[in-house]
Amino acid sequence: MFHELLSPNAAAHLAASCTSAFRFCQPIQPVFDNLFLSFLIGLIPIAVVLVLLGVVRRPAWQAALAGLIVALIFAVFIWGMPVDMAASSTLSGFAFAILPVMWIVFNAMWLYNITVRTGKFDLFRRWMIHNAPPDKRILMLIVAFSFGALLEGIAGFGTPVAIASALLIGLGFPVLDAVVLTLIFNTSPVAFGALGAPIAALNGVTGLPAATLGAQIGRQLPIMAFILPFYALVVFSGARGLRSAWPAALVAGGSFALTQFFVSNFIGPELPDVLASLVSLICLIVFVQFWKPRDIEQYRAQFGGERMGTTNAGAIGERGVPTPVPTPVAASAGRDDGRPTSGQSLLAWLPWVIVSAVVIVWIFAKVPAVGQQKIAWPDLDKLVFRTAYGDAYADTYLFQPLGTGTAILTSVLITWLALGAKPRVLIGALVDSWRQLYLAILTVVLIVGVSFLYNYSGMVYTLGLAVASVGKVFPFFAVFIGWIACFLSGSDTSSNALFGNLQVVAAKQLHLSPVLMAATNSSGAVTSKMISPQNVTTGVSTTSLKGKEGLVIRRTFVHSLILASFLGIIVMLQQYAFPQLIATGLIGR
Repeated sequence: MFHELLSPNAAAHLAASCTSAFRFCQPIQPVFDNLFLSFLIGLIPIAVVLVLLGVVRRPAWQAALAGLIVALIFAVFIWGMPVDMAASSTLSGFAFAILPVMWIVFNAMWLYNITVRTGKFDLFRRWMIHNAPPDKRILMLIVAFSFGALLEGIAGFGTPVAIASALLIGLGFPVLDAVVLTLIFNTSPVAFGALGAPIAALNGVTGLPAATLGAQIGRQLPIMAFILPFYALVVFSGARGLRSAWPAALVAGGSFALTQFFVSNFIGPELPDVLASLVSLICLIVFVQFWKPRDIEQYRAQFGGERMGTTNAGAIGERGVPTPVPTPVAASAGRDDGRPTSGQSLLAWLPWVIVSAVVIVWIFAKVPAVGQQKIAWPDLDKLVFRTAYGDAYADTYLFQPLGTGTAILTSVLITWLALGAKPRVLIGALVDSWRQLYLAILTVVLIVGVSFLYNYSGMVYTLGLAVASVGKVFPFFAVFIGWIACFLSGSDTSSNALFGNLQVVAAKQLHLSPVLMAATNSSGAVTSKMISPQNVTTGVSTTSLKGKEGLVIRRTFVHSLILASFLGIIVMLQQYAFPQLIATGLIGR
């Protein structure tokens, strides 16, 4: 069932003998036949992207382009990949980035822009204003944590950050704070995002039962989900803010974590996010009808019309970053900024209810399989010898014209009709989406091209084997294998497809739990979503931070490392101290 993972020396020997059957054999340690030196060189393209984003502060597309150029040079001249195959693998990544990834994102943003142009997004904002305390801490938990998790469960790929952060900005949050907080929260729901797509990918590459993998991930991420609201409150308002708002964090995190655990362990991996986010939303909104922090005035949200200006002070902590500047609402607005009626409240929630229902039905009805085609990628499919596993590396592009992105497109059309909007609203929202996303599309295409080039050149296996050679502390560093993969691809699903099996075979050699290590790849990947150029670029597309992704990553990088390390400790405890917590079968089936 599992591939045999070779030692670096055995892999190098096998690579030298496989050239007659394949056009390219991936070298594991091409730099002076030394795995550690090869590992360091393999990190350089990643470092180039991070430095250009976080230190030099170049736009994400420029950082991704530079990383791709460096990766191409290394793949050809150090890893020895033929130029045409390096180009083909990069183009394969481009294709995947466009369809399905950005097809999902674009249609989700189209839906968002329809709600903006029809006034329903502002209606949704007003509903929040009148049904939650005017406390930024509570609004942050409702919007960034619970509502963001619902969007992740349906679509993913950065759209939760783009939409939830836009809503937070409309509720008076500084732009950078809104994006950073939403990115921090966009972790615990990721492994079950898009109705369990990452679990399906992990099952496909490891052969382990999807239910068991989901159950194990459901024994890791709920711990993070429970902690995140407390952690984010400290990040946003310090220990003092936490002391008065912790009951709300307890309700939000506790209800989400318990539901995510229960659903993943006793129902299946498809619905943990959707159900957990809905339960968390309902519990928190109901709770704050009866309880409110005693120090609301210190954290009061400034509602009303907003214009965008620049300021050198404030909560953002970065000079020259646009900040919402509250302006009085015109007296003539009257009822337009008052409490929404029951009918208006229904309209405010209608687009999100429609997209949730359509996507759930679409996936469970297996509509994406209709008309799908598997296309062998030219000059690549089965022409690369994957030395780490001793097999041919397949590259089959799965073309799904009726995939999740098309389900969201269907939701766009249903929403447009249900709201009774004119055709110019639909077209205008389409144009808005392109203006917001064209740089994000370019960035995602480039960074996923880097990811695929890493895969097929063998650079990624050099990194993975180097980390896998650490011995007994491997459970801790297994988190960072998923972390690296998700940083490159921006996707938990792609991370699992890339490194899921490597985690399993390393676990077998080290006499660790294959289920735990495979699950850890997926759980670890979620902690780098907040620094992935793909995710960040899409996330800032609705804000004034387009082209300033480096500001965001500078703020999120340390949180990414803290949460990854925290998860690594959990995995070490599960492997060595509490092995009885490792899922071993179809729990509750």
